Order: sequence, then structure tokens, then C-alpha cells
Amino acid sequence: MSKILEINNISKTFTNDDATNSKEVLTNVTFSVEENEMVVVFGPGQCGKTTLLNIIAGLEKPTTGDVKINCKEVTAPGPDRAVVFQNIMLFPWLTAYQNVEYSMKIRNFDKAERAKEAMKYLDLVGLNGFEQSYPVKLSGGMKQRVGIARAYCTKPDVMLMDEPFGALDAQTRYLMQDELLRISNTEKRTVVFITNNIEEALYVADRIIVMTDCPSTVMEEVIIDMPHPRERTDQKFLQLRKEISAMVNRRR
Repeated sequence: MSKILEINNISKTFTNDDATNSKEVLTNVTFSVEENEMVVVFGPGQCGKTTLLNIIAGLEKPTTGDVKINCKEVTAPGPDRAVVFQNIMLFPWLTAYQNVEYSMKIRNFDKAERAKEAMKYLDLVGLNGFEQSYPVKLSGGMKQRVGIARAYCTKPDVMLMDEPFGALDAQTRYLMQDELLRISNTEKRTVVFITNNIEEALYVADRIIVMTDCPSTVMEEVIIDMPHPRERTDQKFLQLRKEISAMVNRRR
């Protein structure tokens, strides 16, 4: 497998408008992601995980360091990346189908190709029959499925998922974790998944990047050598949960 995403010595400091106060949220963050790997960035709340994802997405500029995708430096948002947000950001005036096809439409794909791809990914996420439903008529889990289908439909090199199931109830969250793994097994993608939920991280990840408190840097990289499907009550699962929780609770 080859490296598709490289995060090199990323630091980020936010400064207010008159430069009298600043806050460093990331410091010298470095790791890489291989093609078709599911990497989870895990750490305590407010440690800068979303800021890091926004830098990878090209929505924020790093203070120092750089991000490269396929050896090309990221300087702005681009079609090689797609983001699935925690707050389900669908266009409320568009149907599920129209939301999914939107990125292809603005890139001037012909109507037949858009229809083929949008229906393919709606079917992939289990929304066959809901193509003409507006977001207001969909449950939280169904809305997030639309978001995932929309991201896949852009055909990105890297999928960026910012706590995508954090706003869902516990039962739906478990269901969506299983759905993500099913979808990923059907159509491989390189995924960077942000969460502060240790069980979620262990359940979906090939590898976990454990972050420190803010200003955040990489504390450990943990390879999860457990086949899917995983059991949350398995002894190895529980032992890893204990070890990673202890890492996060350590003080630098």
C-alpha cells in the first residue's frame, strides 16, 4: 500500500484581530495515511481534531507545516477530498437525490451520468425509495446516509469525517458504524475519521492516532489488529480500550 495523505509538522495558532491574544491548538502534528486505510484521529474534546481536519480539507491554513495528497500540497478545498460533517449539512430545498448529485452538477457532468452515480450511491447507503424525499422528512440517520452518499459521489481520494455520528442517538450511532464498515467494504476509500468516543474509534479503525490535550500533538499511533466484525465485549477490545483511555489521561 502507498501513502496517499501526508500531514507534515502541522501547527496552528489562532490570533485575535488586534494580535493581543493567541491560542496554539496544534503543534508539530505528523502522520500519514495509506490508500484505503481507515484512520481514526482520537483525543479529548476541544483538543484541535476538527481544526486538523479543516486543515486537511483546505478550509483552514496551517501556521506551519503542510498537508500533501498524492504528493501535491493542499492549499485550498478540492475534489480530491470530501467532508462529512457532524452537523448534517444538507441543502434543505433539495431532495436526497439532488443533494447527492449536486457536486457532479456543478462540475458539469451530463444528466445521465449524474443520475447513474447518484442512484448508485443512494442504493449503496440503503436509501433506495427515498430519492425524492426532502431532508425535513428524513431521520437523523437517514440524513447522515445522504451526506455519506454525497461524499462518495464526488469520487474523492480521501474522505474526511468529522464526528459524523456524534449527533445521533446511541442505537442509531451503532447502526451507522456498522453501515460505514459495510459501505467501506463495498467501495474502498481512504478515510480520516474524527471522534472523541473510544469505543467508536476501536470499532471502525485500522489505526488510531491518539492526540494529546491542547495544544495537541500525536501521542501514539495504535494499529488495531482485530478482524471485522468486532465485538465490543471481546477481551482484546476491552484491553485496548483501557490502554488507549490511559494514554489520553496521561499528562505530557
